[in-house]
This record gives sequence, structure tokens and C-alpha cells, in this order.
Amino acid sequence: MAGASDIEALKSELLAAVDGAGDEAALEGLRVEALGKKGKISLMMRSLGQMSPEERQVMGPALNGLKDTIGEAITAKKAAMEDAALDARLATERADVSLPIRPEPRGKLHPVTQVMEELAVIFSDMGFTVAEGPDVEDDFHNFTALNFPEGHPARDTHDTFFMKPREDGSQMVLRTHTSPVQIRTMMSETPPIRIIAPGRVYRCDWDQTHTPMFHQVEGLVIDKGAHMGHLKGVLMDFLAAFFETDTVEARFRPHHFPFTEPSAEMDVKYSRVGEAVKIGEGDSWMEILGCGMVHPNVIKSCGLDPDEYQGFAWGMGVDRLAMLKYGAPDLRDYFANDTRWLAHYGFSPLLQANLATGLS
Repeated sequence: MAGASDIEALKSELLAAVDGAGDEAALEGLRVEALGKKGKISLMMRSLGQMSPEERQVMGPALNGLKDTIGEAITAKKAAMEDAALDARLATERADVSLPIRPEPRGKLHPVTQVMEELAVIFSDMGFTVAEGPDVEDDFHNFTALNFPEGHPARDTHDTFFMKPREDGSQMVLRTHTSPVQIRTMMSETPPIRIIAPGRVYRCDWDQTHTPMFHQVEGLVIDKGAHMGHLKGVLMDFLAAFFETDTVEARFRPHHFPFTEPSAEMDVKYSRVGEAVKIGEGDSWMEILGCGMVHPNVIKSCGLDPDEYQGFAWGMGVDRLAMLKYGAPDLRDYFANDTRWLAHYGFSPLLQANLATGLS
């Protein structure tokens, strides 16, 4: 049976072991050895039931005191270990504030991304919303609903990327324009409609001014009173805002698109100094986009009444807009993944395009 001398001896032994513990694992093992269900102190406390009442009055408080002392010592030792580990970590991870700031960020926005942002800013200010659609389209949305007749050259393999036919015989294509987004919008929304549809498009072409994948933005307005005058006003305001000029002289030449009637190509006056192009002034004309009034067959294909609704649409190449505004005469460089090119032509992602302080 344990006595007071045994308690003092065990206390000294355990305190020395706690003080000499080298890590938290050793300290945890010591806690189990002393205070666990089968620990030394726990076994001594079980012997209280074999003692006389007088002995229990003496040994009970002594053993409880031993238990508390060892528990507090273990807790204090663990806290000291954690503090020491934190101090060591801080010593190795501290920042030397006397060092110069880290290099400036190297990432830049691609000119195409910049122009996409500028387009969204300009047209949203006019009340347009941005609509999107899938890159892989079916024949109906890409051709039929847009009034492309059977046998039209655009349906040929030399101009369109056709996917492998599906089990039901239908064939999907990589969209050749973002016009299918207009079709999907007209079929899912009730007029009035006012959207722009920017995105990637795909055609079998590759030279200095054409790539198999490029970017296009199209606009659509469907309402009961829309007319060519509205179309001209929207496009004139857009070009003035995009090229950041007070004057834009433009002309509309008759043209043909299957999905618009009447159709037109819009030319703007420009001047050139070396590789730089100044839009809005000069003696030369440049074709900038195609446009027209939405063909009644297209409106009918979308489930709307062409006798009640009419509208106008336009489309232009985003990459070409970037070339005209920011240079880089070879379109292939836009997709060459050359970081030196991007460092020269790219834009800071921290400077958001807006009409208040300037788009670019």
C-alpha cells in the first residue's frame, strides 16, 4: 500500500520525466503512463478503497494533488513546446521588409480580351445585354434558321468544320458565326430584344488576315418599330466610342446576306501613317462590318410574326477591330503564344475599360 513517501518519490520522478520530454509525442506517452486508466497515479488512486477512513482522509487529497500537479506540468510543458515551435517557424518564415518590392506582375490582357471588354462596355451603355451560345452547333441554328438555302457555299466543307455524323444521322458543325446565338435568343425570349453576341467562330481559312478560329461580335435588335435609321445611329455611336473620336464619316453599300434584307456593308473613312490607322478622318474608305434588317424568314423561323416584329443586326470581327485600333498587322501573331508580343501589345488587368475615363 502506497504511503506519503511513495507519492513524493513518484512526483519527483514524473516531474523530471516531464521536464526531460523531447517532443509532444514523448509528452503524450508520459501523460498516458501517469494519468491514463492504467497509469501509475490511477492505479494508486484505486488503492484508496482498501484503506481505512483515516488513511483515505490523508492519502485522498495527496493523490488528487499529485494528479493535478502532474497534469498542470504536462499542460505547461506542451504549451512551451508549441511556443518554441512557433518561434522557430516565425524565425524561418519572416519577411525582410527592408528588401525591395517584388517585381511587377507580368501578366497582361490579350488585345482580343481588351476589345471584348470595350465592346461590352459600349453596348451595355446603349442598353444591350451580352448573350452567349455553344461553339458546337446543329445545322438548324447555324444555317437553316438563318435562311441559308440548301447548296449554299457556306455549307461546303471548304468553308465549314463539320463534326462526325451522330448515330441519328444528324451532323454538328463548329459554328461559323455567332448568329446562332441570335436565333436561340429569339426563340427563348419575348421582344423587345437588344443583345450583342461575342465569341469564338471557326472557318477553314489561314493567312495573314484569316485564322481557322477567330472572334466575332454580332448585334441584334428585335422590336415593333426598329428601322435602318436606328441601325445607322447605333453603329455610328459605337464606332465613335470605340475608336475614341468625335467624328465618324461612314457610308452604307448594298450587299447580300441570307439572313438580312436589305443588307449593307458599312465603310468608314480613315487615314494611314505607316502601320497606324486613324479611323474617322482621311480620304480612303475601309469596309468595317456587315449589317441589315433581319430577314422576315429568320423572324418566322424563330416563331415570331414578321408582320408584327422587325429588327436589325450586324456582325464584325473582334480580331480585326483589335488590329485596326492597336496595331499588330499579322493576325497569326494573335495566336502565336509569344510572351514578348503579349508584353508589347497586352493591357494591364487592373485598368478596367470604361467610358468615363477612356476605354484603353
